Amino acid sequence: MTTLPDAQLYIDGKLRDAAGGATFDVISPWTGEPVGKAADASADDVNEAIAAARRAFDTTDWSTNIEKRVALVKKYRALFERERQRLGQLAIHEAGAAQGAVGRAHVDMALDGWDDYMIVFDKLEWEKDYGEKAAFGMVHKRVGVREAVGVVGAITPWNVPLYVNIGKIVAALLAGCTVILKPAPNTPGMGAIFGELAAEAGFPDGVINVVFGADPALAGEMLVTDPRVDLISFTGSTGVGKRIMEQGAATLKRVFLELGGKSAKIVLDDAPNFTMDVAMTMLVFHAGQGCAVQSRLLVPRSRYEEAKAILKGAYANFGDNWGNVEEPAHIMGPVVSKRQMERVKSYIDLGLEEGATLLAGGKIRSDKGGGFFVEPTCFVDVANDMRIAQEEIFGPVLVVIPFEDDEDAIRIANESSYGLSGGVSGSHDRAINIARRVRTGSMSVNNGMCIAGDIPFGGFKASGMGREWGLEGIEEYTDVKMLAWPVGQVEPA
Repeated sequence: MTTLPDAQLYIDGKLRDAAGGATFDVISPWTGEPVGKAADASADDVNEAIAAARRAFDTTDWSTNIEKRVALVKKYRALFERERQRLGQLAIHEAGAAQGAVGRAHVDMALDGWDDYMIVFDKLEWEKDYGEKAAFGMVHKRVGVREAVGVVGAITPWNVPLYVNIGKIVAALLAGCTVILKPAPNTPGMGAIFGELAAEAGFPDGVINVVFGADPALAGEMLVTDPRVDLISFTGSTGVGKRIMEQGAATLKRVFLELGGKSAKIVLDDAPNFTMDVAMTMLVFHAGQGCAVQSRLLVPRSRYEEAKAILKGAYANFGDNWGNVEEPAHIMGPVVSKRQMERVKSYIDLGLEEGATLLAGGKIRSDKGGGFFVEPTCFVDVANDMRIAQEEIFGPVLVVIPFEDDEDAIRIANESSYGLSGGVSGSHDRAINIARRVRTGSMSVNNGMCIAGDIPFGGFKASGMGREWGLEGIEEYTDVKMLAWPVGQVEPA
C-alpha cells in the first residue's frame, strides 16, 4: 500500500507542522491501517490562520486587484494540472476512491470545474448601472458595485474532497476573499496540497490558509464563532449545518450550506429504456458516498415486479470483483472509515427491522481485507415513511418504492425533509412536468447532466442554502454596495 507524504498546515504563507509538533494518523479505507501522518492543529494554529486571513484582506490589495487574482489563480490551476497523478493517489488512499472513479468524479471533474469557473468569472458584473432617479429636488445617478465578502471559513467533507475544495476555494479567491480551508480529518492530504501549491504559486501571505486536526470540531467551531470570519461555506451533514447556523448567529455570520440529500429517481412506465434506467440506479459508484446520489428509486406499481427482477440481475452482474484497489476499471471501493461502515450497517439492520425486503447485499465484507467494505445493497417493499427511505445513509444502499400514478410519484418524491437532487425518466413532456413539480435543487430529465462547473448546484429545504459552482457560486462570496450621487436639479414642471 502506498505511503502518503506527511500533510502539513499552511498558515500565513508558511508550510509547517502544528504548534508543539502534534500529529495524527491518516487511515486507509482499503486496509484500516495508517497510510500517512498529518499535523494536528491546535487552537493557537487556527487562531493564527484566522488572524493571517484577516490581515491579508484588510491590509493588502487582494480584494481589489482583479488582474493579480486572476493571474495567480491561473498559475495555481497549472500547478494542480501537473499534480494530476498525485491527486488521484490522494483520492484513492485517503477517500477510498476506486480506480475507475478517480478520473470521473475525483480529479477530472474537479479540475474541469475549475476551468469552468475561469470562464464564467468573465461574465461577473462588478458594476451595474441602476440609472437615474429624481428625489428631493435632485436627479441622482445610482451604481451598484460588487465587493468581496471578506474572510471565508471553508469547511469541507471527505467524500469528494478535491471537487468540494476547488468549488469553495477557487470561487472565494476569484471573488477577492481570503480563505481558511478546514478539510475533514479523513482527507487532510487533499487539503494540504492546496497550501503546498499556494506557496509555490506565490500567493500573498495569509490569502490562503489550511488547517486540520484529529478533532473535526475544534477548527470548525473556531471559524464559525470568530467575529473575524465573515462567511462560512460548509458542505456536509444537515445536523452539522444546523449547528453552524446556531453558532454563527452570535456574530451574524453569513452562512452558505450544501447539506445532505435523500434524492428520488422516478422511472415512468413510458421511460425510453425502462430496463437501463432501473439498472443504472444501483448505488455503487464510490460506495454511494455522495450527497446528490439518487438513493430512492420510484417505479410504477404496474411494473414493480419487473423492476425488482431487473435490479436482481443488475446486482448479480455487478459481480464480486469490487473493493480491489488494484482493479483499474472498478468504480466501487470501501466506505471511508470504520465509523461510516458501522453506520451504514446499522441502517441495513434497521431496514430489516422495519419490514423491508433485502434484494441484494447487506453484509460487511471483512474477507476483502482489513478495510471498510459494505456490499452493494438494495431494499424492496419499502414504504416512504420508513427511516431507510427518509434518512441519509451515505453508503451503497438503494431503496425501491412503488407509486400508483404521476401525482403519487410527485407526492412521494416531495415527502422528504431534503431537496438536493433527483431525476425522472419518461416521455419528454410528462417528465418535464414532473421535474418542475419536485421540490429539489436539481432534477435530471432522461439522464440529463445537472452537475457541472458552469451551472449552479445547491438544495432546497434541509439540503441547504446558497449555490456552489457557476457564476452564482462566485457571487456567493460577494456583497453589493450601492453608490449614488447627484447629477443635476429636477427640471421645473
